[in-house]
Amino acid sequence: MRTLGLIGGMSWISTRAYYERINKMVQKRAQPMASAPMVIDSIDYSRIASAKQDDDWDTIATVLVESARKLETAGAEGLVIAANTMHKVYDRVAEGISIPVLHIADAVGKEMAEAKCESAALLGTRFVMTESFYRQRLVSHGVDLLPPDPNDVELVDGIIYKELMLGRVTRDAERALKTVITMKEKEGADAIVLACTELELVVDTDANVLPVFDSTDIHCRAATDWILE
Repeated sequence: MRTLGLIGGMSWISTRAYYERINKMVQKRAQPMASAPMVIDSIDYSRIASAKQDDDWDTIATVLVESARKLETAGAEGLVIAANTMHKVYDRVAEGISIPVLHIADAVGKEMAEAKCESAALLGTRFVMTESFYRQRLVSHGVDLLPPDPNDVELVDGIIYKELMLGRVTRDAERALKTVITMKEKEGADAIVLACTELELVVDTDANVLPVFDSTDIHCRAATDWILE
């Protein structure tokens, strides 16, 4: 198996999910008692949060490139960034090291194309829902995306940063997301993309009015495929 590097800490909750899922997938597909060869760098998210508040993406890119280089030096043969929003600086990270970085939106887009999903609504942070760095990756795989609704952007972004990234899961958030997904079906979406690694905490991916493409699960499967190739 190949050794995977994981840039984590954004949040620690999603990092835990990546580590657990990738290991479960490897154990299921490899020989008995196998576990995934991984090197993890869990970043102090307060540094990222402070820079993001100042719209200082150069500092964020510097932090992630330093993490990527540390993982490469430690023996990682490929990397994943365990956060959708941080793929805003994906190009800088990929250029800063000599090993591949598996892009989360490419993994999602490929799976949507294979499922012949042509129209979807994107749910994630404000950056993911409104900016091109993520949307264009999905569109490049033949997926049409509903335009972002400003009210949904405000609601979902607030739930992510004020609740989920702090480990808080509430019934109000679950109900709010269910309402949003129901409205997206009425607006013509064929599916929902959960483009935030924490959103699955308040969205039942198996019991909704629309099929749900969970970016965390899909990214972990892509990482497992890479490890086992």
